[in-house]
Amino acid sequence: MPHSPVDPIALTADLVRCPSVTPEEGGALVLLEKLLTDAGFDCTRVDRGGVSNLFARWGDKDAARTFGFNGHTDVVPLGDEAAWTMPPFGAEQKDGFLWGRGATDMKSGVAAYVAAAIDFVHTTPPKNGALILTITGDEEGDAVDGTAALLDWMQENGEAMDHCLVGEPTCPDELGQMIKIGRRGSLTAWITLTGEQGHAAYPHRANNPLPAMARLIDRLSSHELDQGTEHFDASTLAAVTIDTGNPATNVIPAQCRATVNIRFNDAHSGASLTDWLQYELDRVTQEFGVKAEMEVKISGESFLTPPGDLSDLVSKAVQAETNMTPELSTTGGTSDARFIKDHCPVVEFGLVGKTMHQVDERVEVALIPRLKTIYGRILRDYFA
Repeated sequence: MPHSPVDPIALTADLVRCPSVTPEEGGALVLLEKLLTDAGFDCTRVDRGGVSNLFARWGDKDAARTFGFNGHTDVVPLGDEAAWTMPPFGAEQKDGFLWGRGATDMKSGVAAYVAAAIDFVHTTPPKNGALILTITGDEEGDAVDGTAALLDWMQENGEAMDHCLVGEPTCPDELGQMIKIGRRGSLTAWITLTGEQGHAAYPHRANNPLPAMARLIDRLSSHELDQGTEHFDASTLAAVTIDTGNPATNVIPAQCRATVNIRFNDAHSGASLTDWLQYELDRVTQEFGVKAEMEVKISGESFLTPPGDLSDLVSKAVQAETNMTPELSTTGGTSDARFIKDHCPVVEFGLVGKTMHQVDERVEVALIPRLKTIYGRILRDYFA
């Protein structure tokens, strides 16, 4: 029976209709597993810690070259559902867009690649080549049991990718503008300063932690971490909250809490930044006589896949299909590429990300088959 090409628009719509808000699977991975299995892929569910993940392989384990793809089907919460003008899981098409949570981030990217991969192995199956897809249901959450679980399972079962493409939306305004060849690291620090509660009319009988926290946050915020590196913008620190939980105007509180988030380039590590934060914290405790506690979470270290064969391959495919030379960038937040970079070279390329995480998230319908075409060219060129 002749192969019928997979419609990536219809597949995007089917995935958007799955209410897969992290960590709910919502039917999205079940749908993909059946589609890929029917197309001749060997599929394995790699669920861990209440998170659903899917591993799919076409071709032999001992193939000369194995090309990987990573994506996610989980989505962020809806926010104010009453603010949506279209059903958030309706996948309705209007004004040239397909509307719904996950339409941009990143069910359209997953659909485009799955459609391209299935068509590729049916029309031009690579000799002595293999394809691997790793699809997680926990990219938007803690990500402890998502792509990390898939990579752990792969190592235990002798599975490996030689190169990997992540299908996150990477383009700011037009398809073809940008490829991600790395990402900044992310660190969050929760700081608590403890003084001594007292009456606001008798501040000498208390030890107010607020001036100490104000001094600390000022020092952290005004400090220039760096001026950028060859492939990265300057690192940034943002104070995201300062709070005492004190409703009284005549009470000096005993504690003040603050949270800062640092997005850092390859001039730093999570450990070096933690040491710097601790140094500044120690200075303030000595100056103001307060006690201090700090909890640090490093969501990911900065990483870079240096420009080379993989970025050249993707760039040439993008340029051939869009007539646009993509910028090689490291901007934006974190992605699951931060886990894959320890396994194999990885780059990211996908659609325009303007509406991701927003109310009325939507994707331009005409771009989905164009992305499928780009992904198909990448596969053909890789195995040529």
